[in-house]
Amino acid sequence: MAFNKPSSTIKTQFVCSNCGATSAKWTGKCNSCNSWNTFAEEEVAKKKSGIAVTTLSAKTAKNIGEIKSNSEPRIVLAENELNTLFGGGIVKGSLILFAGEPGIGKSTLMLQVALQNAQLKVLYISGEESEAQIKLRSERLKYKSDNCYIFSETCVEFITSEVERIQPDIIIVDSIQTVYSNNIDALPGSISQIRETASALMDLAKQRNIAIFLIGHITKDGAIAGPKLLEHLVDVVLQFEGDKNNNLRFVRSYKNRFGNTNELVIYEMTSTGLEENTNPSDLLITKFDADRTGIAISCCVEGSRPILMETQALVSSAVYGTPQRSSTGFDYKRLNMLLAILERRCGFRLAMKDVFLNIAGGIRTEDPAIDLSVVCAILSSNEDIPISPKICFAGEIGLSGEIRPSQKIESKINEASRLGFESIIVSKYHPKLIKNSNIKINEVGNVSELLSLVFG
Repeated sequence: MAFNKPSSTIKTQFVCSNCGATSAKWTGKCNSCNSWNTFAEEEVAKKKSGIAVTTLSAKTAKNIGEIKSNSEPRIVLAENELNTLFGGGIVKGSLILFAGEPGIGKSTLMLQVALQNAQLKVLYISGEESEAQIKLRSERLKYKSDNCYIFSETCVEFITSEVERIQPDIIIVDSIQTVYSNNIDALPGSISQIRETASALMDLAKQRNIAIFLIGHITKDGAIAGPKLLEHLVDVVLQFEGDKNNNLRFVRSYKNRFGNTNELVIYEMTSTGLEENTNPSDLLITKFDADRTGIAISCCVEGSRPILMETQALVSSAVYGTPQRSSTGFDYKRLNMLLAILERRCGFRLAMKDVFLNIAGGIRTEDPAIDLSVVCAILSSNEDIPISPKICFAGEIGLSGEIRPSQKIESKINEASRLGFESIIVSKYHPKLIKNSNIKINEVGNVSELLSLVFG
């Protein structure tokens, strides 16, 4: 008796929950990301092999000069800082990934956005809390809205049908790791489920012209949980940062197809929610009467905003023989590089000393202009010589000890002048002559000139 073969057969494969790599069999270590015990078994459908049938597309290629450029319609929010972060407002039909540590305030900020913009119809989809829990949080906030709808559901098919009924302007999904699809036989939060549900929500955003926020979790290494495809799929990637022991919170843009990247918005956590802060330099710089060693002020740029931040350093003799290196808010490898430059180019013996570095306020910066303040703070602590609180720094240090120019130096000088600083130290290799009558500009070419100017 002959039996017909099924059109598709079910097979299993092992998928890494950290990077999405697949393997035919289980292995303890992932060869792609070197993570241990991250492979989970999932069922996949294998289609019957055969000749692929191709159809001709009705579309044809166009010359770039023939394409009309239309400005994307945007949703203007009540928060001016968020509008700046998105480049003038949220583009309709965009998919936005909003990630951060647990308990940092992601859900509070998104609920605040939903309540603060009463002119917009917002659908808040919660897969982690009930409607009653969200209602209790909303009562703590000072905003109220009659256009905010709460839907406690995790099935993407049910979510799509509810969107068809309500027709919202903005959708908030809290969180993407809890949403699942009935078409995938895998647990919520797995690589397959995140990939499938994110694709379904992206199609929903593009077809209905709805802006969708996806709240995401991050791993213990600080990376966004789920496949890397998720970050490529969305239009905007935002990360919520901050120290839980500090009231400051930072929303940083790492990807934006409709605006600038590396933009930064600063909030202050209060009992009634998160409040925007338009002058973060006052909160990041501590004001003390007594002279302090190991403190230097740096002027950096985050996106399009110049910010002055306080660099703190402590240098002491190594107690246990092996020197310790600790860095908070600053790249650990770059700290080791700057210490090597001080030892090799300037003759300071720091190899057998403990060095601790901290950027006050819990902020992180990727602007290399902070190098000057890091070096001066370390030497101030090592030599026990205080630096004048009326001096700030902006410059990058190269491996040969030269002071390299920093970006947007004009805005940095103007910000330092606005805050009342008397002097700023920059690189002398800037292509344009820098002028500002309200602040003294000192130009240096290498680390030796810097140390002679600051410490005499």
